[in-house]
Amino acid sequence: MIISLRIQNFALIDKLELEFDPGLNVLTGETGAGKSIILDAIDIALGGKVSHRLIRTGTQRTLVEATFRADAALIAWLSEQEIDLLDETDLVCSREIATPQGSLRSRARVNGVLVNRKLMEGLRERLVEITAQGQTVQLMLPELQRGLLDLYGGLTLTEQRDRVGVAYLDSQEAAKALEKRRQSEQERLQRLDWLEYQIQELGAANLTDASELQQLEIESQRLSHVVELQQKSYQVYQALYHNDQDGTASTDLLGQAETTLREMVDYDVQLEPILDLVSGALAQIVEAANQMNAYGERLDTDPERLQEVEERIIVLKQICRKYGPTLAEAIAHYEKLLSELAELSGEGQSLEELEATYSQSQEVLTDECTQLTQLRRTAAAELESQLVAQLKPLAMEKVRFQVVINPIVPTANGADQITFYFSPNPGEVLQPLSKTASGGEMSRFLLALKACFSNTNDIGKTLIFDEIDAGVSGRVAQAIAEKLNQLSQKHQVLCVTHQPLIAAMADRHFRVDKQVIAQSSIPQTLKETTSRRKKKTSSRSSKDSGKSALNEQLSDAELNELRTVVRVSLLENYSHRQEEIAQLAGGHSAQEAMTFAKSLLTKAADWRQN
Repeated sequence: MIISLRIQNFALIDKLELEFDPGLNVLTGETGAGKSIILDAIDIALGGKVSHRLIRTGTQRTLVEATFRADAALIAWLSEQEIDLLDETDLVCSREIATPQGSLRSRARVNGVLVNRKLMEGLRERLVEITAQGQTVQLMLPELQRGLLDLYGGLTLTEQRDRVGVAYLDSQEAAKALEKRRQSEQERLQRLDWLEYQIQELGAANLTDASELQQLEIESQRLSHVVELQQKSYQVYQALYHNDQDGTASTDLLGQAETTLREMVDYDVQLEPILDLVSGALAQIVEAANQMNAYGERLDTDPERLQEVEERIIVLKQICRKYGPTLAEAIAHYEKLLSELAELSGEGQSLEELEATYSQSQEVLTDECTQLTQLRRTAAAELESQLVAQLKPLAMEKVRFQVVINPIVPTANGADQITFYFSPNPGEVLQPLSKTASGGEMSRFLLALKACFSNTNDIGKTLIFDEIDAGVSGRVAQAIAEKLNQLSQKHQVLCVTHQPLIAAMADRHFRVDKQVIAQSSIPQTLKETTSRRKKKTSSRSSKDSGKSALNEQLSDAELNELRTVVRVSLLENYSHRQEEIAQLAGGHSAQEAMTFAKSLLTKAADWRQN
């Protein structure tokens, strides 16, 4: 529940601090006095939408801070969000709004820690539930009526609705896959023909080695110059080992040098490294000559092999031009085509398999929707009975209410269209709520609906009602007062009201009014005049005349220095409450109104005690 509220520079509020108690907290005051501003401040503190108009004129920073008492369930949730409490149970939600250089900026904090919008929304759902006059319009929307029924059905119903959502998504995905396959069937067949043609051409080329073309070109060069290679290999052999012409082969010359060095080493051992080099060179040249001789003997002209190589080179180069430019890329393209062909040829899911998958997903969705509908019908019967029971004490003894569930095409929320049907008076047929209820009836309907949910909602949640009594009076107002008191036994209730019957039932009563204050530039004598007039004027007419007289005495510049502020007073004294209720009842503090107010307070006290 909310413990306190601190406001600075918010709308018409310059500075305000309020403390709330458990039970029924009521705010009263003249129309336009600023009662709803208090509720707006709570809304802003819990992540409500901000705008420039919320910042008090002449200031650039607004602060709203609401302190709540957390219950066990909320403490557990806060622990999951890694938010620590200040003193075991207190939770401070604050919102700062600023306009630096004309831009609008807002920061939300929980116990001093900056939090994002999503966390504030989750926290708001667990702390307060605000019911305003505008909700009567929203209540007529079928989507909201379905959501209310599901919420009333509890965890079992909402979990089943989640299962329907999963089944619906599966069905949609299966439908998309099937439709895509059907639409692409012609394209698939055309693609298959083209793939088969390319694969046949590449397969006939028997591509296995990415370096084959390079190796074949080397072989082609060798086969094309085999005679020249034979001649040159013999020349090399002669130059290295055996020269028939002049006998000056390399081995002969190195042999002579080796012999001479050996003779020199006998006289100077420092020449041994040079001898080793020459000996090694001689051995290498002999080996080279032997290999060259063997190479020349192996060379043989093979015209048929040369023709085969050249034809293969032509094939591979053509493949590279079409699918390359390199042979490695052509081979990779061939493998990719084989993979695509396998997929399009049915190695993936066939059209029949996709149709079977879609049919199965539809069956699952239908089954889940059927179970959801059954749970909704059970919840609807319970809600009908309980809501009628809650409405009867609100001067609607003959009311009838029915939740009509009609089948629709399955969606993520099930296959049901939910419509609330309502008949407030005997002899009238049941009609949709949007076509039947008047403003006063809608207010009572909404209050009764909240009462139905009071057992399902968290006990620690604060219920806020903004003029829920609009359009009602007399016996109906008394019934609403009693219903609010009943709700306040399990929930903290904050209520803005114009009804003296409801105000009398309050556990804590606040009066909200507007005051015109003078700034420092107005002469002190005029300030005192303003103050005296305010004290003397108790009725609306005297207040208006006081303002007119004040306006006559102040210049335009001085009038510009006047500011309107909202003030909130806690009516702890019995006589103050009596006077405020008399004002609500008769607009003045005459003896008759005061007597009536006293009777209301006595009756409310007796009713609460009983």
